Amino acid sequence: MASSRISGPKDFQAQFGVSDETIDRLVIYEEQLRLWQRKINLVAPSTMDDIWHRHFADSAQLFDLAPKSARRWVDLGSGAGFPGLVLAILRAGRGGDGDLEPHVLIESDTRKAAFLGEIARKVSLPVDIAAKRIELSSTQGRYKSVDVVSARALAPLDRLIGLAEPFFGPDTVGLFLKGREVDQEVETAQAKWRFSCSLVDSLTEAQSRIAVVTSPTDLISTPVDP
Repeated sequence: MASSRISGPKDFQAQFGVSDETIDRLVIYEEQLRLWQRKINLVAPSTMDDIWHRHFADSAQLFDLAPKSARRWVDLGSGAGFPGLVLAILRAGRGGDGDLEPHVLIESDTRKAAFLGEIARKVSLPVDIAAKRIELSSTQGRYKSVDVVSARALAPLDRLIGLAEPFFGPDTVGLFLKGREVDQEVETAQAKWRFSCSLVDSLTEAQSRIAVVTSPTDLISTPVDP
């Protein structure tokens, strides 16, 4: 069941228990999102009055679904930073993890990548922004066997698993924000991929769920056991 509306910083802090420093970073993020949105289309204009719920809280709910030992994170098709940049901010606010590898944000649109870089600079956040296409072998080769792969509104699950699979290792977890059609998406994906998947109810949207995916294997190259 969806939580109550997250209408601003106080609601967000109460829901997720984050530090004041994390809230300060998100406030700067919101200010810059509003500024940049006037020049480039970063998010749907209809969501601009609901940033803390539709974008910040929607992204933040993935944080506790990741393994606590996760050190290498990759976000696919980061766009305006949802969920990847929000997760990086929450991760940095956890403290005591100075030796963690920077959160990786892969976004091929150079204008959106520039926006991500500006936010990271303004909030002093170490991130690795890859302004490249996900499908390139150079991109896939650079970030192998990560701990967490995340994405939101990037592609149907069968195609999304295809994009994410090169980044998976034996213990990688995929966290994918999906909508009301996720059951059909899982069924379609299972025609091509062998994978484990659990569906977690969204905290922000009553008919949405999070697909938690592990161990994807292409059935075309790996026959299914009879």
